[in-house]
Amino acid sequence: METPLPLLGYLALGYLIGSLPFAVIVSKLFGLADPRSFGSGNPGATNVLRTGNKAAAALTLLGDAAKGWVAMALAAKVGAGGTAVALTGLAAFLGHLYPVFLKFKGGKGVATALGVMIGIHWIMALAGVATWLLVAMATRYSSLAALVAAAEAPILTWFLTSRPELTAAVAVMSLLLIWRHKANIQRLMAGTESRIGSKKKA
Repeated sequence: METPLPLLGYLALGYLIGSLPFAVIVSKLFGLADPRSFGSGNPGATNVLRTGNKAAAALTLLGDAAKGWVAMALAAKVGAGGTAVALTGLAAFLGHLYPVFLKFKGGKGVATALGVMIGIHWIMALAGVATWLLVAMATRYSSLAALVAAAEAPILTWFLTSRPELTAAVAVMSLLLIWRHKANIQRLMAGTESRIGSKKKA
């Protein structure tokens, strides 16, 4: 399907929106330490939560999730077809993982992936959140909850949409998310992974 903008234009739009480092921005606004300087070093909501500032963590989570949804919504608004919208969401996810504003060293992508899922199908996003919450409450491991939610996402996408382009985009996103958690997987296996609510070391 033809779109008003070249595909590269949508990819650039998604990538730049995804590159906005809300963890760093929010931390500066709240006068907190750079999230890359403590804990896991990951510029994301879970690491911001280690400062003990729940409001900052919540704003980071909302901002990172909004990136995925906003990118896809803007692409659809200007007339992008289904494939272009899906790729715009994937580009936003890649922007969060490899942001140009942080020298291509970004976060794990969980919240941004949620935003993309919201843009695809709200039921899929709700199921992903429910899975994350159940695993997180049972284990207090944010990383494990994210891994389980990522593994089920492509299956839910196909079940709810039956659209191969959306399923492929979510599958790529899920594989990248799991790959970005490889260190967490090693720590989970070793029993040294940090639990939700643990604060940064002094």
